[in-house]
Amino acid sequence: MGEPEQSKSAGRTPVENLREEETPAAATEGSPVAIAGIGASAGGLVALEAFFAHVPRTTGIAYVVVTHQAPDQPSSLPEILQRSTTLPVVKIEDDMRAKPDTVYIIPPNVDLFILHGTFTLIEQALHQGLRLPIDTFFRQLAEDQEERAVGIVLSGMGSDGSLGVRALKEHMGMVMVQEPGTAKFGAMPQSVLATGLVDYSAPVEELPNLLIDYVQHQARVPREPRPHTGQMENSLTKIFALIRTHTGQDFTFYKRNTIVRRIDRRMGLHQIARIEDYILYLRENPDEVKTLARELRIGVTQFFRDPDAWQVLQETVFPDLISSRSHGETLRVWIVGCSTGEEAYSMAIALHETLDALQRHGDLRIQIFATELDADAVETARLGRYPANISADVSPERLERFFVSEGDSYRVRPEIRETVVFAVQNVISDPPFTRLDVLSCRNLLIYLSPEIQRRLIPLFHYALNPEGILFLGAAETIGEHSDLFSAVDTKNKIFVARGDGSTTIQQIGLPGSWSLPETTGRARSLQPQTAIPVGTLTQQELLKYYAPPAVVITENGDILYVYGRTGKYLEMPTGKADLNIFTMVREEFRYQIATAIQAAIHKKTDVTGSEITIRDGGARKVTVTVRPVRRPPATGDLLMVTFEESEEEQSGPPRAEVSGTNLEDAAWKELEQELAQCREQHNNTMEAMQASQEEMKSMYEELQSTNEEIQSTNEELTTSKEELQSLNEELITVNAELQTKIIQLTQTTDDMATLLRSTEIGMVFLDTELRVRRFTEPATRIVNLIPSDVGRPVTDLGTNVQDGNSIFREARQVLDTLAIREKQVQITNGDWYLMRILPYRTSDNRIDGVAITFVDITRIKRLEQSLQESTAYAESIISTIREALIVLDADLKVVSANRSFYEMFQTTPGETEGRKLYALGNKQWDIPKLRHLLEEILPRETQFEGLILDHTFPGIGRRTMRLNARQLRAPAASGEMILLAIEDATTVPMQEPPNTRDGTAGRPE
Repeated sequence: MGEPEQSKSAGRTPVENLREEETPAAATEGSPVAIAGIGASAGGLVALEAFFAHVPRTTGIAYVVVTHQAPDQPSSLPEILQRSTTLPVVKIEDDMRAKPDTVYIIPPNVDLFILHGTFTLIEQALHQGLRLPIDTFFRQLAEDQEERAVGIVLSGMGSDGSLGVRALKEHMGMVMVQEPGTAKFGAMPQSVLATGLVDYSAPVEELPNLLIDYVQHQARVPREPRPHTGQMENSLTKIFALIRTHTGQDFTFYKRNTIVRRIDRRMGLHQIARIEDYILYLRENPDEVKTLARELRIGVTQFFRDPDAWQVLQETVFPDLISSRSHGETLRVWIVGCSTGEEAYSMAIALHETLDALQRHGDLRIQIFATELDADAVETARLGRYPANISADVSPERLERFFVSEGDSYRVRPEIRETVVFAVQNVISDPPFTRLDVLSCRNLLIYLSPEIQRRLIPLFHYALNPEGILFLGAAETIGEHSDLFSAVDTKNKIFVARGDGSTTIQQIGLPGSWSLPETTGRARSLQPQTAIPVGTLTQQELLKYYAPPAVVITENGDILYVYGRTGKYLEMPTGKADLNIFTMVREEFRYQIATAIQAAIHKKTDVTGSEITIRDGGARKVTVTVRPVRRPPATGDLLMVTFEESEEEQSGPPRAEVSGTNLEDAAWKELEQELAQCREQHNNTMEAMQASQEEMKSMYEELQSTNEEIQSTNEELTTSKEELQSLNEELITVNAELQTKIIQLTQTTDDMATLLRSTEIGMVFLDTELRVRRFTEPATRIVNLIPSDVGRPVTDLGTNVQDGNSIFREARQVLDTLAIREKQVQITNGDWYLMRILPYRTSDNRIDGVAITFVDITRIKRLEQSLQESTAYAESIISTIREALIVLDADLKVVSANRSFYEMFQTTPGETEGRKLYALGNKQWDIPKLRHLLEEILPRETQFEGLILDHTFPGIGRRTMRLNARQLRAPAASGEMILLAIEDATTVPMQEPPNTRDGTAGRPE
């Protein structure tokens, strides 16, 4: 029995044997337990081969390989990978369903989509721009598979995949990357690591084991959410306490199901089964606490998310909002939960585009407050720098207009960045911004408990101006607060605040005062029950059977509490519900109760009315008593109204048979009783009216004026309080932004100071009135400047330049003409400087003065002077030589000649210089032998000497000349030159060279 088992596992690694024993059931049913998207680019083939070489034969996982491929070239990747793995490798076809233990390869020139585990191929557009197939598939995979999705990024260039992993994390997926140091090209893994959303980073050979361990652990976790018991709530409370201790963030108000799912995912990554063990792991690993907090507040965002909603805003909502604003006003916007800033910058871009379309740019100022709980995300947002793959969400026109390309990234332009203020804020506990025109809170409410959602919507209404815009996420709604907002576009969740449903901070309470979410019914049932004393139970039973029906009311008649069966005395009126005793009491009691209540309030004692007969299934006599209920001072008194009845038995013949006399007597008796009640009520009313009139006469005028003053003061104080709260929040936010700007400015100033010191360039900055604004230390050698001269007119200062006032005149001319001027100036100690005066332009292209720079060129001037002296010296030597000399350039044109040449051949510089040698003197130098020597022999041998030339020149006759020629080294710009020396040998008898005849030139010596 042992041998077959041994042969069955022969040739397999221990990991393969383990995987086959633990194959999830889902794999055997034809659908994968997980789908792993693997993205790779440059150098990715080596990484893919290494990855699949370590993948066991049976895992239950489907692998989808997405690479950057040439669109017009067939791919041989399936054949190559098949050599590295025993898994079947297939090229994806349209409508192909994912199966476990299969490797799928994306074809070239298509975008890959997945719906319910079935692949769909869509051909890429011709002018799609930057193609990001990994990001595209990761997003599709996250939405389709949710927590069963896995994203793996291997070697590659660029940043493809870094946006897709955000979608994976939003849907509870898992992310793995190859360690950049082990990748042939680490740019793509490094870009994904920079998002802070990576679960595993390891060499490519270790990734398969980590992947399979995670997937198998997740397969054993039940899909149904855990029951929310009291023990679970206790565990969550401990986790929340640890998070708040290490990060200062409180997740108590977040949805429990979302929290539990994300905690389960972290437990799966660490192979922890019990939440109690995970709590111990958190206590021992503070880094895991921070990682868990980061995952609980996953801020998934992108530029112009839900494009249809943004189109509605720009085409319908923003134009109406902007048209209602006057010149010089400020559009105030609050972005709640801005994450890394994409939403805030999208809002700024959309508003700028709308202002331009309405030709209102410059009329209105835009102020956007963007807040987020995560301080790291706020820092990223403040930088305003994003990877190049945002081109998948931002159009080329917007990239060109609102972003600056910086290598493999884009930075938001200053005009957009300056409209947004980022700050760390907790919307649940911190005061809100107010007087807003637009409030955007997208994909935050879905993570909060329903109770907090119900409180935040009125808070948002309080923060908005009347007719302000509320922009929510696709999965969010205003819920039961339709009285506060009207829908502008229900599909895209755009609402407008109603002015008639205004809320105050007193009604909604400050966020910091909100109570904790209620525990579930199950949790409450598990709480210990307090025993009720026997005496209390006895009192309750006695009250139930012997106490008369009663209601507790306020002095205004509002019913606060009902005891017993009061339906025979009180009726619910038709129309809008009104729990007031004066509207609910039956007609028979109305006057008596009103009179008794007034008497009880006035006399502070019990008031009992006379019996009233009611006929409701029998004649009953009811006595009404009103008793004041004492309460603590300054809380207002209450009244208790009791109804005590005694049934009046009917005896004798039926009513129809009673004689007329008896009926008349009974009627008279009832009328007399009612008349007595009316008289009593009238007397009480008259007494109350007289007392009230006396008091009112003495207090009316004073109360009237005082009431108006108090009401006005109260309104002013309420408004001031709200404005101060909002202003304080804005000041805190602006202060945080200014602190960041100060740090950046300090760094920039230090960099500039170091740069200026290293260049040793003197610089003087002047304003439009030529007053000194700033200067560098080297400038003091030319202009007599000291630190206290800042702000003084430069014309009041002395200079070390000869004719120093010319500097200031030229500075004024530059300011008037905006033309740059350059000039060499010499100071009194003999040093020379290149002075350059140019307009001082600000970042918004405004002229705000001039900048004068002084570059030390003393060494250059001295070299120039030395060169001039050397040239003059050489020319003086050449001019004294009696031998005729002529200098030719590479084209045999005359560059110069000495005086002996002009005297010997009776010509002038004007007739010689610049002309070709063969064209001089009516082509008298066009001698074939000379041409042969100059054009063929001299370039090869660089020189010749002793050439005898016998030639007849017009005007001077026949001449015998000895010629010497040599190539000269000349500046690179001038090319090669030739020095030709001519010695007149006419009177000197010369022996003809052996290889010459007929007076022609011989070979050079």
